[in-house]
Amino acid sequence: MTDDTTPAGAGSADRGAASGRTRRLRADAQRNIDALLEAAKTVFATSGVDAPAKEIADKAGVGVGTLYRHFPQRSDLVKSVFQREVDACADAAPALAAENPPGQALEKWIDRYIEFLATKRGLVKALHSGDPAFDALPGYFMAKLGPALGSLLEAAAAAGEIRPDVEPEDLLHAVPNLCMPVAEAGAEYPRRMVALLIDGLRHRAEPNPS
Repeated sequence: MTDDTTPAGAGSADRGAASGRTRRLRADAQRNIDALLEAAKTVFATSGVDAPAKEIADKAGVGVGTLYRHFPQRSDLVKSVFQREVDACADAAPALAAENPPGQALEKWIDRYIEFLATKRGLVKALHSGDPAFDALPGYFMAKLGPALGSLLEAAAAAGEIRPDVEPEDLLHAVPNLCMPVAEAGAEYPRRMVALLIDGLRHRAEPNPS
């Protein structure tokens, strides 16, 4: 029964308005989270994982309270930065495959992986701290990037552009070793070494009969 003083349909209108406010709040919260993760990635790379919370919050354009509301512990923030970057690197694989020939897609993805490794270096102190909060991250890394790289390797091998006996785990471990900084070799040294590795993938490639 509707009260005579309440306009018909007012209840549904109020619920619709409340729903709209909730969606806006969720969108605002997601924007804040994205800004904090991007800011943390940058700050960790320049100032280390122990950088002050205020430096991260200021860079994200939010208050320190907002940072702690979304990431109560520093480990929550480090873990989220790592997972976000892994996800972005994995998501790049199908996008590159759709836009490039198989061999070129693989090369571009490896270049994207090198960018991820640069971010990971900023997290190394935390990731190797022994904190159990990070125990699941190696498995997360392999579960996401193994299939992503595997699909690119399979496509490139099927196209006759690389040898068919390369496992994704091989490259996921080899590329970081080649990207270790060598002070006297210059900033481009790691990419030159990775380029040699990619050339090696082409050795004994089996030509596509088609």
